[in-house]
Amino acid sequence: MTTSSPTLRAWLLDDAPASPRQAWCGRMFRGWLQFRRNPLAMTGLCVVVGLLIVAAIGPWLAPQHPFAQNLDHRLLAPGTQGYWLGTDELGRDILSRILYGSRITLTIVALVAIIVAPLGLLVGTVAGYFGGLVDTVLMRITDIFLAFPRLILALALVSALGPGIENAVIAIAVTTWPPYARIARAETLTIRRSDFIAAARLQGASSPRIVMGQIVPLCTSSVIVRVTLDMAGIILVAAGLGFLGLGAQPPSPEWGAMVSSGRKFLLDQWWVATMPGIAIFVVSLGFNLLGDGLRDVLDPKDAG
Repeated sequence: MTTSSPTLRAWLLDDAPASPRQAWCGRMFRGWLQFRRNPLAMTGLCVVVGLLIVAAIGPWLAPQHPFAQNLDHRLLAPGTQGYWLGTDELGRDILSRILYGSRITLTIVALVAIIVAPLGLLVGTVAGYFGGLVDTVLMRITDIFLAFPRLILALALVSALGPGIENAVIAIAVTTWPPYARIARAETLTIRRSDFIAAARLQGASSPRIVMGQIVPLCTSSVIVRVTLDMAGIILVAAGLGFLGLGAQPPSPEWGAMVSSGRKFLLDQWWVATMPGIAIFVVSLGFNLLGDGLRDVLDPKDAG
C-alpha cells in the first residue's frame, strides 16, 4: 500500500502516456491538481456538493414535514422551541422547507442544463461548420432570442403556458440556450479549417460524423464552463418566477415562493423571507465560484 499511491500518481503524471486512457486520466488528474489549488473554487465545489447531499437526504434531515402547519407556533423566531430557523405565517418549519426546497432548485437547474447545453452545442457547431445560409438562418434565430431580456421572455412564456415547474423549466431553457450556440459557433469557426478536419474529410467521413465526432468534443469544455457559470442565473430566474407566483405553486417549498410569502413580514419577522433568500444567495455564489474554477482549468485562454 505504501507504493501504490506514488505509482498511480507517476502513472497519471507520465509525460509519455502509453494509451489514450492514460492520457485522458492524466489530463483529468492535472486539471484536478490545478483546481484544488484555488480555494474559492474548492469553496464553490463544497457548496454544490452540499446542495446535492441535502437534496438527496433532505427528508431525513428535516426535523418537520414541510407542509405541516401549527398556527400556535406561527412566526416563531429562530431558535425558539426547537425551530432553528424559525417558522412562517402558517407555523411551518422554515429549515424543513428549505431542505425540501433544495430538491426543487436542483431539479430545475439539472433539467435546464440537460436541455440547453446539447441544444446550444448542436446549433452552434452546425452553424459554424456549414456556414453560408445555414449559419445565417441559425444565427438570426439566435439573435431573436438574445434580443429579449431573459427574465422578461421567461415571464411571457410562463404566462402563456401557465404556472408550474414544468413550464418554468421550458421557459428558462428557451431563454438560456442562445449564448451556448454563440460559444460553440465561435469555437467551430476556429477549428473547421484545421488539418485534422481536412484529414477526416479525405478519409470519407460525412459532415454529421465530423461535427459529432471531431468538433463537438472540442467545444464541450467551453460549454461546460458556461453552463456552470449560468447556474446562478438559472437559479435566480427560477426564484424570480416563483416569487411572482409563476413557478412552483403553493404549498411547494420553492425558495423564491418562500421569499414572496415572507416579504409582508420583512420588517418584524425578517427570518421568514431572509432564510430562503440566504439559501438562494449561497447556492448561486457556490455555482459562480465553481464555474470560475472550471474556467481556469478547462478554458484557460478565457481566464483573466
